[in-house]
Amino acid sequence: MIVGLITGILAGFVASKLFDGEGKGCIVNLVLGIIGGALGGYVFSLFGLQAYSWMGELVVAVIGAMLFLLIWNKLLK
Repeated sequence: MIVGLITGILAGFVASKLFDGEGKGCIVNLVLGIIGGALGGYVFSLFGLQAYSWMGELVVAVIGAMLFLLIWNKLLK
């Protein structure tokens, strides 16, 4: 459970840094990482892909979080 929280925070932080160059704060990064992990896992499963290691889960969560940020920014504009 703690590893999942740390992974979520890290994924949200990395995604927000890559997407717009700044972190959003610990709680927002955690929520972003959790949503990103779920969205990334779903999208990757559509292609028959699966993460087998912690690093793979982190990459999937970061990609999902960036996808979520992209969709979120398109809806707000």
